[in-house]
Amino acid sequence: MHAMTIEPGDTAAAPVASNREPDPVRARLLGPLELHAGGADRAPTTPKLLQLLAMLLIRPGKTVHVDSLVHELWNDAPPRSVRRTLHTYVHHLRRHLDPGGDGGILVTGPPGFRLDVDPAMVDVSEFQRLHRLGRDLLDEGDNTAAAQAFRTALDLWSGPPLANIHCGPTLAAYTVYLLEHRRNARDLWIEAEIRSGRHREMLGVLRSLATANPFDETLHGQLIRALGLSGRRSDALAAYHWLRTRLEDELGVEPCAELRELHRELLSEGNPIR
Repeated sequence: MHAMTIEPGDTAAAPVASNREPDPVRARLLGPLELHAGGADRAPTTPKLLQLLAMLLIRPGKTVHVDSLVHELWNDAPPRSVRRTLHTYVHHLRRHLDPGGDGGILVTGPPGFRLDVDPAMVDVSEFQRLHRLGRDLLDEGDNTAAAQAFRTALDLWSGPPLANIHCGPTLAAYTVYLLEHRRNARDLWIEAEIRSGRHREMLGVLRSLATANPFDETLHGQLIRALGLSGRRSDALAAYHWLRTRLEDELGVEPCAELRELHRELLSEGNPIR
């Protein structure tokens, strides 16, 4: 039997419809906002539409009240026809997210609007999952696996959260929340690395971070510990004295109790750094 050949333009060459599921909607908030659907980034460039999209993405799959959207977009100075203006923005955002007009993911659901997006497809959810995993592993004493989980979580970040958004009161508070979680993940990652015996490998990272954050006592404490564990007590003492001088001269405070205890351990040859 001869194989049938298909010539260009032959109607027999029409492709068979694919049964493959459409690509899931994916969103990134840990950096510039992105929303990918159908193989393309559907995030608009208009500032108010981006801000509206961000408000819906921080609560994926849940209805966001109209009043919350108005407060974010206009704070205490909404336009006279604010409801009509908001509905216009929603209309334009819906058309942007669904240029084919097949229904789309932006749904009107009184008393507001929601994005039908799986929360697991938003990078914040993955970051939080890995953060929880890292904490659990650290509590169990699996320091190497914990460090890997925290490192993977931190790798999800491509810059400041919602970096391309003009944030109103709600989104500004949300970015602070995310940055605090990132800081906590960073501190726990370093802690896991030190506990797993990688204190020498972390010295370069810690020196860089301590220089960029001169008043962060947690970071400086980790640097001092890593130096002490690496047999560099003189450098550890110098790092402590530098921090103490900076805190006293610029803030009028002394190092926290934990750092003062670490200093006493450094001065006691018979009391090893932990």
